[in-house]
Amino acid sequence: MNLTDKLNSTIRSVPPWVLYILAPLPAVWWFYLGFTGGLGAEPIKELEHKVGEFALQLLIAGLAVTPLRRFFGVNLIKHRRAIGVVAFFYVFLHLLIWLFLDMSLLWSQILADLVKRWYIIVGMAGFVLLIPLAITSNNWSVRKLGPRWRKLHKLVYAAVLLGGLHYVLLVKGLQLEPMLYMTAILVLLVARMVPQKRRAVARA
Repeated sequence: MNLTDKLNSTIRSVPPWVLYILAPLPAVWWFYLGFTGGLGAEPIKELEHKVGEFALQLLIAGLAVTPLRRFFGVNLIKHRRAIGVVAFFYVFLHLLIWLFLDMSLLWSQILADLVKRWYIIVGMAGFVLLIPLAITSNNWSVRKLGPRWRKLHKLVYAAVLLGGLHYVLLVKGLQLEPMLYMTAILVLLVARMVPQKRRAVARA
C-alpha cells in the first residue's frame, strides 16, 4: 500500500459527522478571544475577518476535492458535502457578525452600504448563491432532484469566485493575501476544466 492509499484509508475511516462536531470550535475560540481582548483594538472587525477568511478557505477546500482526486488520487469525495455545509455555516456567521455586531442592525446604514459598497454587493451575491446549495445538501434532495442536483450545485463555482472577489475588493489596494486566494480559486477552476485525456497524459 503506497502513501496515497494509506491516506485515503485514513480519510475513509473518518465519518463526515465528525466535521460537523469540530466545525464550531474555531468560531468559539475566536469569540472567546474577542471577549477577552485577544483580538486587538478592533475585536469585532478582527472577528469578522477571521470568520470570513475561514469561510473562504473552506469554500476553496471544497473546490479542491475533485482536482485532488483527479491529479493526485487523494479522495475526499465522502466529505465534500460536509465541507460545503460547514463553509456555508461560516459564511452565514460572517454575515451575522456584520449585521449584529458591526452594523448593530442599523438597517438604513446597512441598506446604504449594500447600494454603494461593491465588496458588500459581491459578497451578498455569493451568499445568496450558496443558500439553495445549503438547503439541498441532503440525501432527500439528491434523490428528489436527480440530475438537476448536480447542475444546481455548479453554482458553487460562481459563489467561490464571488467570495474571492469580495476579499480582493474589501482590502485597500492590491494586497498579496487576497490575490493568492483568488489565484488558488482560478487555478482550481481551470484544473476542473482540463479534459480527461489531458489529465491522463499529465499523470503519465
